[in-house]
Amino acid sequence: MATVGFLQRLFGRADASNAKRPEPKSAAVIRSGMTPDLVKLAGTTTSGKAAITALAARLDPTDDGHFECRGVIQREPNNPADPAAVAVVVEGERVGYLPGYLAKTIDLPTGAARVVHLQVFTQLLERGLRAEAWAWLGKGRAQWEWSAQRRPPLSTDAKRLAEHSERDKMVKEALSSGGERAEQFRAGMSDGIHYLQTVEPIKQLKREGRLEEALKLCYLAIEGAEQAAKREKLQPAPFYTEQAAIVHRKLGQRDKEIAVLRRYVAACPPRYRDNALKARLDKLLN
Repeated sequence: MATVGFLQRLFGRADASNAKRPEPKSAAVIRSGMTPDLVKLAGTTTSGKAAITALAARLDPTDDGHFECRGVIQREPNNPADPAAVAVVVEGERVGYLPGYLAKTIDLPTGAARVVHLQVFTQLLERGLRAEAWAWLGKGRAQWEWSAQRRPPLSTDAKRLAEHSERDKMVKEALSSGGERAEQFRAGMSDGIHYLQTVEPIKQLKREGRLEEALKLCYLAIEGAEQAAKREKLQPAPFYTEQAAIVHRKLGQRDKEIAVLRRYVAACPPRYRDNALKARLDKLLN
């Protein structure tokens, strides 16, 4: 299988502008434990869906699936799911929540409210309205990652393409950076492709019922993951072995399922051999 060409055909749309997801500007801030300037809201397609639908009718008269507005954040101490929850409210309607990690640490006393700027994107899909929103918590003018001209991926297919494109970009940048990072990523290559670049293609082939092709890609990825793990003296990434085992089971190939699980256990350094895939292997053998 000419792997690189195969993946290009399978994911030829991955270079579309909507599929290119930049790293969030707040990523480094989140890692440092500080409050990020920009944060994606939770619950916009579940608990906040009705509110956003109503707001879009008022604030998005051109129906282009995008609007910006002001809202407030306030705690919900009586929230049964999370007493530390911080709701985002616009015109008296709750459109979503700050993510849990942030709600627990943000400086916002119970009973207080803080004004925030919001950016909301909507798209009508087969299952109904899909909505995602971001809040600007920083000082000064909001600096958004997306715009009306360059929208975030909202549909399932668009998100899959975006994730694939993001992994692909990360690998290419690492390989071109030189030095130790490039060597680390080069160790994970097999037949011109890095194992990280096969995640979504494997999933898509399985969704399409192309199980033999999915298996070929799984084993290619397993080889890369084993090489990378050997270099770092770690256990290989388990996803690819897990997917191969699932496909073998669907094809009724019990012996091959056992073999690929044994291969994974053998590739793990002794201190990493007590893992979920070994437990699965033991269950098959008993």
